[in-house]
Amino acid sequence: MEKETLAIHSGYIKDAQGTMAVPIYQTTAYQFKDIEHAGNLFSLKELGNIYTRLNNPTTDVFEKRVASLENGAGALATASGMSAITYSIMNVAESGDNIIASSKLYGGSLTLLTHTLKRFGIEARFFDIEHPAHIEKLIDENTKGIFFESLSNPTTTVADIDAISEIANRYNIITIVDNTVASPMLCNPIDFGVDIVVHSASKYITGQGLAIGGAIIERENLVEKIKENPRYPQFNTPDVSYHGLVYVDTGLPLFTLRARLLFLRDMGAALAPFNSWLFIQGLETLPLRMKQHSESALQVAEFLENHPKVKLVNYPKLDSSKYRVLADKYLENGASGLMSFDVGSYEDATKIVNSVEIFTLVANIGDSKSIITHPASTTHQQLSDSEMVEAGVSKGLIRLSIGLENANDLINDLKQALEN
Repeated sequence: MEKETLAIHSGYIKDAQGTMAVPIYQTTAYQFKDIEHAGNLFSLKELGNIYTRLNNPTTDVFEKRVASLENGAGALATASGMSAITYSIMNVAESGDNIIASSKLYGGSLTLLTHTLKRFGIEARFFDIEHPAHIEKLIDENTKGIFFESLSNPTTTVADIDAISEIANRYNIITIVDNTVASPMLCNPIDFGVDIVVHSASKYITGQGLAIGGAIIERENLVEKIKENPRYPQFNTPDVSYHGLVYVDTGLPLFTLRARLLFLRDMGAALAPFNSWLFIQGLETLPLRMKQHSESALQVAEFLENHPKVKLVNYPKLDSSKYRVLADKYLENGASGLMSFDVGSYEDATKIVNSVEIFTLVANIGDSKSIITHPASTTHQQLSDSEMVEAGVSKGLIRLSIGLENANDLINDLKQALEN
């Protein structure tokens, strides 16, 4: 089936009531048939509902649907995009290990990698996403993952996914890609050799800024890369915290299974059933919304590129963009609604952000309503000056998330703000 159909139907078999809409199973726990049934569930001899921190029927539909849209084998929903990233990294790395990451990332991801995980003994080594060949010189026997964004926030740099995957596969290293900005409608990194995809469902998947959540998706047959791979003993040796379970021997999608049984179980960043239901509603309209976001964003980017007060526009579908070739390869049907532009100074950026009328100053993207943000003051404020430069964030950079309003109205709003 095509994505438009999968977005509406995949993952849900109508219940006994024949409900067209996926029900919200607003419950904490589930009744077991008897002691044997309970024991079988806990030992994984049977699959089923145990406790909503681990699984929930509504969340199960969301997980199956987002996995199908990403062409993945399995998914795990989490309480936020950041918990999805954190669990994915902790699933492969521990104290003494290192993760190789792009220097052009969302500010929260950079802080997680640079500061928070460092306290747990996990080192981050950064590479320039424009030069993936540089990854090789950072790899050693303790490298456990390569992390990057398919379409970076806020610079909209397009990753050469094929090139990065080739290097990772040559060294038997797991790749983790944040595909939030592109969404499953515009890019499927798994199709280009990626192992793990993560999302902040709080962005385009919900589409109206209604709920916080995240997702981890793994590719088919990931076990072939992990089995007997000395980089990942945690998947190949008995897990003493789960009855000696060996993940490579389960026959189940092993990456999301381990993340569920260890990190979701013990750390508890579980997605609420109601939020899962909201994300399911969002997925149903995602194909239409991403098409409109992308079309309007290109119109706005072309306007900004031709305005005399704008020094630089970052949008990969512009003819002038150095990422246009990569965008046409990986983002064939559009480049999403995210863009950024530089007006040269903090003062000019402040004036523009404070003068818009339709755009709203908000620290979010992917909403049906258009959003404006000054990254140096907000999403990337915690970075040092040198880290901001590496992330491509200047004092005069303004980030836009183009919503579903009329593109001409958005252009007129920016025009008056620029010329006010």
